[in-house]
Amino acid sequence: PGGVDLGDAGNYAIRTKTGISTVPSSAITGNIAVSPIGGAAMTGFSLTKVEDSSGEFATSPQVTGQLFAADYASPTPDTLIAAVLHMQAAYTDAAGRTNPDFEELGAGLIGGLLLTPGLYSFNTNVHLSSDVTFAGSATDVFIIQMSGDLVQDANIKVILSGGALAKNIFWQVGGSVTVMAGAHMEGIILAKTHVTFITGSSLNGRVFSQTYCALQMATIVEPSTTAGLLAGGQPET
Repeated sequence: PGGVDLGDAGNYAIRTKTGISTVPSSAITGNIAVSPIGGAAMTGFSLTKVEDSSGEFATSPQVTGQLFAADYASPTPDTLIAAVLHMQAAYTDAAGRTNPDFEELGAGLIGGLLLTPGLYSFNTNVHLSSDVTFAGSATDVFIIQMSGDLVQDANIKVILSGGALAKNIFWQVGGSVTVMAGAHMEGIILAKTHVTFITGSSLNGRVFSQTYCALQMATIVEPSTTAGLLAGGQPET
């Protein structure tokens, strides 16, 4: 399949509609934003609002980047409106892809599998109970559609092989996403409801939630555009 265009949403590591919370200390590399809700919905970040006199963004010791909200100074509200529309369009695009290459693979139990490029479709939950490998080149695309929830068990890893890039893996989730303690996820999460990262979990990718994202001492890093990463964010050899 072709890739999913993130538009202006691609400027953020985490983008939600109703809030982003953290149990310190999380570590986020990239910008984060909430809209149409205001900055009070970003909790646990010890925000410094605002770093400069413009009032357009805030900073946090947990974020290598900037924090944006709908009630910050112009042009931030208009910028966030565009980004949320693009986030929704990306979800609709991924959910609307037809003619899957793989249907109901493993009845949603994909732990232990090696996934090749293509469109995967599940009318159920998807569960990662053991490590999963995405094998492909730097231009290959993987889209995983599911009507239910995505659950990744504790200490389970998503691994990239052969030059595959996290920016080309799209998890379209009709329900919620839970990444358990110590687990490592790769890819772009397009979630209809909430996304939760439990203590010590990590993501090489982006989170787009149409409700909220909850972090518990988690690590979120924007995906590399030039080289594949192994579990834990280490470069491939």
